[in-house]
Formats: sequence, structure tokens, C-alpha cells
Amino acid sequence: MNAHMRTISHVLNLRSSVSCLRHYSTVTSHVGSNSSRPTPTKEDLTLKEWKERDARFRKRKTEWKRRQGGETFLDHLIVHVRAGRGGDGCVAFHREKFKPHGPPSGGNGGRGGDIYILPDRHLTTLSSVPSRVRGNAGGQGMGTWQHGRVGAPVTLRVPLGTVVRELPRGDPRRTPDEWEAEEETYAELDKDERRQRWRERRWVHYPTYEGDNTARSAFKQAEWDLWRAEREMRAARRRRDASPLVLDLDRMPLEAERPPDAPLGLPRVRQFGTLIASGGASGYGNPHFQSTTNPSPKFATRGYAGECVTLELELKLLADVGLVGAPNAGKSTLLRALTGGRARSTVAGYAFTTLNPVVGVVRVAEDGSFVGGEDGAVYDETTAERQRERELMESGAYADAPTRNQGSHGRDAPGHIEMFRFTIADNPGLIEYASDNVGLGHSFLRSMERSLALVYVVDLSGPAPWDELRMLQEELEKYKEGMSKRARMVIANKADLLASDGDPDEVRLARAKLTRLEEFVRAEMGHDGRVLDVVPTSGKYSQNLRGVVQKLRTYVEEARLVTQMTPVPSCPSNVHVQ
Repeated sequence: MNAHMRTISHVLNLRSSVSCLRHYSTVTSHVGSNSSRPTPTKEDLTLKEWKERDARFRKRKTEWKRRQGGETFLDHLIVHVRAGRGGDGCVAFHREKFKPHGPPSGGNGGRGGDIYILPDRHLTTLSSVPSRVRGNAGGQGMGTWQHGRVGAPVTLRVPLGTVVRELPRGDPRRTPDEWEAEEETYAELDKDERRQRWRERRWVHYPTYEGDNTARSAFKQAEWDLWRAEREMRAARRRRDASPLVLDLDRMPLEAERPPDAPLGLPRVRQFGTLIASGGASGYGNPHFQSTTNPSPKFATRGYAGECVTLELELKLLADVGLVGAPNAGKSTLLRALTGGRARSTVAGYAFTTLNPVVGVVRVAEDGSFVGGEDGAVYDETTAERQRERELMESGAYADAPTRNQGSHGRDAPGHIEMFRFTIADNPGLIEYASDNVGLGHSFLRSMERSLALVYVVDLSGPAPWDELRMLQEELEKYKEGMSKRARMVIANKADLLASDGDPDEVRLARAKLTRLEEFVRAEMGHDGRVLDVVPTSGKYSQNLRGVVQKLRTYVEEARLVTQMTPVPSCPSNVHVQ
């Protein structure tokens, strides 16, 4: 019994010692890793490196904030693209009855699949775009002179208005290209090992003939020719890296027109988009190396890897009208009032309620009215509206209520036929120094660049709306020179909060504030001989919105006419016949 207890005690002591050793090794390795890779401080880095590191950290923090609350909107993305690899050539000899020793019959490999990028007007965010795109590989060559199939092209679809930039060499976010990745595999090898590894990646040998092939002069000559071809391929890649790809996909490409009386048997024409990565070259079969001095070559070449590029995608929304204002100026309420409550914008009584742009559609009827322009419509805070809808739903009040299409703006309502529509974007609020990327500055400002017309929204109930207006104009000009010239109107929102009780003195002060705002706009906000319109409104109670919509329609029609007169460049090289 005592011997048995001593054995159990010995096992427990052994386990405790092992656990102590594991804990000690874990702590030691952790301390060693921290000592070998210390966190860099501001003194260890140069000023430029520290600013770049701080800018990347702030961008990640910005994107994290904007994804809170289940938001899926994404307007900045890094995409790693790799085209398809070329197929290997085949080493084979023709065999048939009465011909036991036929000629070389190995087919060539198929070329790797290309990758294109194409704008899609049905997409509104980059969240559906994959961060890694891989092309289709080419097929392998086979016997009896059968070549491998060409890899099918891949089209990367992005929202209309996306700016595409290829990251240059030296950018830490860039992945190594196909040649740099291959060089990394040779880093720790000596000269003979590098040569052997290179041969393994380039050649396909007939079984048991590798040693005999490498000793032949025909193989050495083919190896020399292959090396010279590779040198040209590397030089072409360096020339491409010298001028990185930059695309502005703000318009849909021209579709190839097909005559209406064309026969049905003609091939279908498909628009792939713009080429961003070419597929890898295919390998040659052994008939390619046949000559008078080498009638039966027993080697072939392998396919090459496709091009590897890293793209930076930046989405700039294409809205006809963009609302520009400070936080809590009432832009979200105004958007809901202009769209009849269809826009999914959050309304609350605190600043920075909107962290992502929201685009709504304003539909103008034949008689000049618009959906959402009914008198008496009230648009309260989002939480209050949800609570009211929940109470109505539970009480059964919606059982006999008409739908939106059955209302006054239905399809059969006289005088309410839709004649014109335009999009309007509720952009997040701007603060001072937003042009220097303070707060979430650049993430907000780039969503306004594409708007055909800009509208300032100021809080008329504030102490000095003219100072707020001056700040908005300065931030637009600092971010992009000439951007404020697209402003066409100043909406003095929340006018219902002034003199709400009907006091004559307060009414007089409200009118004086509006008059001073108009004088400020007339004196300091005009450009190119054009004066901005000043319109007092109340987005919450849908007051004085009909005139706003009519003016916005005029602005959009003028801007669209100018845009239609601008020629669209065509890309005939990207149109493929199938």
C-alpha cells in the first residue's frame, strides 16, 4: 500500500514539474519574442514613417467606427489580384498500329485566365467585392497534339463611381508580384541549388530521361532561349510597374451595338471591362523543340504564374445632389422628408448620427409635387417613429390602411404621374479641419466629390448660421480646390424652432437672422456671377419643400445636359466575341 502511494505521489510531482517547465518555456518565449521585436516608438522612426503609421491606424479606426450598428457600407478596400497560371506542356509520342515509334505529339498548355474590372450600376458598396481574386488556370497539354484549354476570364464587378489605383512598389500594403514571389523561394539557396530549383519549375521531362536531357546540347540551347525570353518578361513587368494602373470608373462602358437584322447564328458580344491582370504564359509541348538535330525531344516547358497586382478601391458615390452640413443640422430629417420616408437614414438628437452616406430618390410628379411633399407629414426621431409603428401594428390600425402605391401618388392618380427623378445623398456631418482628416474627414468628403450639385444645410435656430456656412465652404475648398463652386443652394433648416410660440419679438429676431444670412450669402458665397438661393425650411414638418424640389430639379437638369455633351472614351480592346 505504501509503495502504491509513493508511486502516485511521484507521478503527481512529475506532472507538476512538467507543467512548471511548460509555463517557464511559455513565459521565456514570450519575453524573448517581445525583446526581439520591440514596439517601435516615435524616436525609433523617422517623422515620415511615424505619420504614415499613424495615418494607417486612424484609417482602421475610422472604418471600425463606420461599421458599428450592423452597417455594411464600405467605400475603401484593398484587393489582391492574381491572374490564372498557364498550363504545362506535355511530353508525349504518337502511337498507333504499325507505328510503334511515332513523332512527338505533346500539346501546348493553355494560357492562364485574365482578370478584368467592370463597373456595375446595381452595386452601391464595396462590401460585396472580394478582397482576394484568383484567375482560372489554363489546362494541361495532352497527347495526340491536344492543347490545353485557355483559362476563362474573371470579371471583378465594382460599384459605379469607383476609383481604382494600383499600389506601387515600396507600399507596405502591396503583395509581391509573380517574379518577386519566385525570388523569395531562392533566397536561402546556393548557386547549384538555385539552378536545380529553377529547372524543376520550368521543365517537364519524359520519365527517367531527366539526367539524359540535361546533358544534351539541344536542351542547353533550349534552356538558354528560355532564359532570354524570361529576361524580356521581367523587363516588361518592370515597365508596367513604372506606370501603375489608375482608373476612374464613373461611367458605364459603351456596349457594342448589334444590328437588329443580324442573323441569329452570329457570336455573342460580351463586354468584360478593363484588363487589370494578364494570365500566365502557357508551356510548350515537346513538338516545339523538334529539329533536324533533335528529332525526338523528351522535354517540355511548364506554364508561368499570372500577374499579381494589389489594387486600392475607393468608392465615390454618384448622386445628383449632395447635402453638405455640420453635425445635427437636420440633413437626415430633410432627406426623409424629400423621399417620403423611403430613405433609411437614422434621425436622432445627437451629433454624428449618420456615419455613412445614404442615397435617396426624389420623384417629381407632373403637377410639380413630389412623393413626401404632403402637408402635415411629420418626420420624428427614428426611435420615436419605430415605437409609434410598433404600437399601431399591435393595435391593428394597419389592417385597412392603404399601401404607398394606393395613396395620393398612386399610378392612377390624376396629375401625379412621375415625370422626373433624381438622387440625393445625405452625407455625414463636417467639422472644422475635416480637410486635414480630423475626425472622419476624408471618409466624408470623398463621398461628395461626384455630386452634380451641392446644397448647404445649416441650422437656422443656431446662434450664427453664417459662421457655420463659412466653415463648410472653407473645408470644401481645402479638400479640393473649386469644389465649393458646385454649391447651388443654402437650406436654412429647423426654421420651425424660431418663434414657435408666435411671440412678435421672436418673429422679428428670426426674420432678422434670415435676412443677415441672405446678405452673407450674397456678399461672400457667390461665384461666377451666380448667387446661391437661400430657402428656409422645416424638414421635420415638411414645410416649404416644394420650392426646394423645383430648384433642385433645375440644377440637376442643367448638370446632366453638360455631362451628356462630354464624350465618353470607348475601350474596343476590351470587347470580346464569344
